[in-house]
This record gives sequence, structure tokens and C-alpha cells, in this order.
Amino acid sequence: MKAIQLYYPPEWAHCYGCGYLNPMGLHLKTYWKAEEGHSETRFTPSPHHTAIPGFVYGGLLASLVDCHSTATAAAAKAHAEGLDLETHPLRFVTASLKVDYLRPTPLGPELVLVGRAKEIKGKKVVVETELYANGEVTVRGEAVLVQITGGFGQENNAPKGG
Repeated sequence: MKAIQLYYPPEWAHCYGCGYLNPMGLHLKTYWKAEEGHSETRFTPSPHHTAIPGFVYGGLLASLVDCHSTATAAAAKAHAEGLDLETHPLRFVTASLKVDYLRPTPLGPELVLVGRAKEIKGKKVVVETELYANGEVTVRGEAVLVQITGGFGQENNAPKGG
């Protein structure tokens, strides 16, 4: 099974969290589990992802939820519309991200993120994600994602400075 992020065309594959072309990135890989109707990402934080000894930095946890949600949106929309990501790559960016830290997330165990599309409407997908450590939900997030199209992020589309 191929990770959702590996379907992103090169011009959209530079994200620090999930971009396969970012040499310093986290290289998250999210997998769509159609039979269960959700996505899954696994990630093991490194010691430098520490907030206080023994616990993961909250900014990293928010980034994991963010990147996991964008991939989930692509897979969920493709699944809902009967599209093959190989021939119809989809990429989403975050319009809104809400993260609830339910309990401290321990540093050490592999973290598992599970995401489900709550709403798919046009170019907008709302994804709910739960992050598990040692089988317990430690973080819950909701993201509003917007589908991007060809040309997004190219220099000629960047805002002009003065």
C-alpha cells in the first residue's frame, strides 16, 4: 500500500511534516484504510521533540495532526468521488486547525493518528483526528482543509511585495 503523501506531485511535496522532498522534514506517511473508513499515520518522536523530560512538545503534536489531516482529506475525497490518486492527485492545505491536548503525550512510544472525514463538500473537507500513545487518546484535533489546484504555490502566484 502506498502512502497518500507519495501521490503528491513534486511541486506540492516540500512540507516539513509530510513532504517527501524536504530533506529535513518528518516524512510522515498516512495510509487510507477504506474498509474501516479512516486513515492512519504512525510516528515515533525523537528525544529532541521534548517539551519537558518524558513528554512530547505540543507544537509537534499539532503538526502531526495538521499533516495527517491534509492527507486524510485527499484520501477521503478521492474515495468519496471514486478517484484514483495515482491519476488524479489531490492536495489539501489547512484553513483552520483546532487541537485539544487531553493529557500529556509520553515521549518514547510510537504515536498513532487516526483520522476520519466528518464532512466533504466541494473543495472543503473537515477531518477529525485522534492521536494515541500507548493506546490512549492524548490529543484530539479538527481541521478544515481546502483543496488546492494546479499552479498553487508557484512563484507567479505568490503575493507581490512592495
